[in-house]
Amino acid sequence: MSGDETTIKLNPSKLGTKKYWDDFYEVEHSNFEENQDDTGECWFSDADAEDKIIEFLFSNFNQIESLNPEAKICDLGTGNGHLLFTILEEGWKGELVGVDYSEASIKFAKDIADANDLDVMFEQSDILDFKDEFLVKNTEEFDLVLDKGTLDAIGLSDSKYGDNGELSAVDMYPQTVKNLVKKGGLLIVTSCNFTEEELSILILKYGDFKVWKKIDYPVFEFGGVKGSAICSIAFMRL
Repeated sequence: MSGDETTIKLNPSKLGTKKYWDDFYEVEHSNFEENQDDTGECWFSDADAEDKIIEFLFSNFNQIESLNPEAKICDLGTGNGHLLFTILEEGWKGELVGVDYSEASIKFAKDIADANDLDVMFEQSDILDFKDEFLVKNTEEFDLVLDKGTLDAIGLSDSKYGDNGELSAVDMYPQTVKNLVKKGGLLIVTSCNFTEEELSILILKYGDFKVWKKIDYPVFEFGGVKGSAICSIAFMRL
C-alpha cells in the first residue's frame, strides 16, 4: 500500500446502511423474544477478538491514568451489547455505555440487559454527526472508547459529509469520535477490513491521536506475505 489515505477505500455495500442493521437486529431481537438464551451473534468470535481485547484491558491496568478498574467505557456500534456484557462479567467496575445508530440494536441490547439484570446503559447515537445529542452531551467523558467492527461497517457506507459533500464516512469518524475520548484516554479499534497500516493512517490523519499499543493476533503466511485476519490498535487521545 502506498500510504496515501486516498487509496484506503472500500466498495459501498448494504452492510454500510442503517436499514441493513435495523433489519438485522429486528430479526435477532425476535429470536431472543422466543428464546432468551439466544442473544445473537458475537462478531469476530473466530479470532477470539473479545477475549483478546478484554485481556489487553486488564493486563494493562494502571499503565496510563485512564486505564484503571474504574474507567468509563463507551462501545461504538454496540449491536447486541455482547462486548460490554462480557467486560462486566469479567469484573469491570467502571460505567459501561453502548451506542448504536440502529434503534433496533439499542432495544435488543436493553432487553438483554434487563432480562439478565446487567448494569449496562445503551443509547441511540449517530457518531458521525457533530450535532448528535449523545456526542455533545458526552464530550471528553470516556476513558476508553471501543470499536469492534463499527469502522469496518462505516467504511462500506456511501454517505457523504462536509459542507460540500467532500468527506467520506471514514473521514468523519476520527473527527467526531475524538470528542468522546478524554485527553490521555484510549480509542481501541478492531478491524477486519483495514490493515494496521491503513487503520493508523485513518485514525492519525488529523493529529488528534497517536498509536499507544497493538493487540497481537495469530499471524498467517500466504504467498510469502505475512498478515493476520484482523487487527486491533489502541490509539491515545492527544
